[in-house]
Amino acid sequence: MAQTEEFGEELADFVRRVAELKAARSVPHDDLPTVLDTAIFELDHVADQLWPWYERLTATGTAGTSSADRQEQQLLKGIFQRLPLPVALIDRETVVRRLNFAATNFTGVRAGYATGRPLSGFLAHPDRAAFRSQTAAVARGDGDRSLTVHLQQRPAVPVHATLTALRPSGEPRTAVLVVLQSAGARAPSAEGGPGPVPDLEETTRHAALMDLLDAMTTALLSGPATTRAVVLERAARVLHGRFADWVVADEGAARLCRTAVLGPADQRDVRAGDLEAQDPAACPLVVEAARGGSTALQVRPEDPDAFGRDTSGAPVLVRANVTSLLCVPLTVDGAVQGVLTLFRTGPRLAFSMAEAQATDMMSRHIALAMAKLD
Repeated sequence: MAQTEEFGEELADFVRRVAELKAARSVPHDDLPTVLDTAIFELDHVADQLWPWYERLTATGTAGTSSADRQEQQLLKGIFQRLPLPVALIDRETVVRRLNFAATNFTGVRAGYATGRPLSGFLAHPDRAAFRSQTAAVARGDGDRSLTVHLQQRPAVPVHATLTALRPSGEPRTAVLVVLQSAGARAPSAEGGPGPVPDLEETTRHAALMDLLDAMTTALLSGPATTRAVVLERAARVLHGRFADWVVADEGAARLCRTAVLGPADQRDVRAGDLEAQDPAACPLVVEAARGGSTALQVRPEDPDAFGRDTSGAPVLVRANVTSLLCVPLTVDGAVQGVLTLFRTGPRLAFSMAEAQATDMMSRHIALAMAKLD
């Protein structure tokens, strides 16, 4: 392992020297022979030193991996996947490397989706910093840790997370093994939450999208609209409830004006008035959509300040327990007429790519209806 790290350092030095040689191409013509001699020297170094070194390391690795070792690794992978407890293997930044079958059922997150994403992103916002800190401590050798966290999809259910250091064979860095256990009487499962979507359910969701598109078209064509704000409010009422828990409509582009805010009737932490009082210019997501004219789809948003803060100074996304969002500019021929922002909260299924595409289509229809009133 030490030889491998030494080889990596030597190779990194070589890459840096090559970058310096590339920058030296602009030297005066009279100095080019010196640069050429240096380049030839570096090529000789690769041919005489680095390549033979690489071949020795490769040969050592091949000889050291026997058939029995490979079978042992396959056996351990199988045991990991079939463990009855929810287990995840993460790195020091909490990025998921492996998630076993029990963990996918426990969290309601597919293993293929979770791999490569931080496990902290699937937790409630208040727990993320503590989980990242404890993971880093375990990874650097400060001992095993345990803490109570909450899954973002089920914030009311406390979960015990036990972290222990693990050094996978043949790897230079320490990984962290995380065991998740429900702190309540019943362990949460994927039942009633997001999980593998059967074909029938997918067909039902597609039909619901078609109904939504029809309802939006009907609302935009029914009755005269005297102002752009009326168009936005009609569109917001179609989307509210059936498609999104929160709908926030902002008119304009360079100077944004909040037109409509519709939220859940039983929302205790955030009131519609809090969002109505917000300055849209203080919402980075809205400003970016108005400037760039591109749709933003976020599942378990990482930045708690992406939609600004409420009157108490708390991040809106955290207070409202937003688990997915769509921020869609309303554009006609490249000109932004306004911005629609949609939130889904709690255990509701996250916005899908198909739903984002349908929303993008509706946004063009809304923008056309607004442009006619100019």
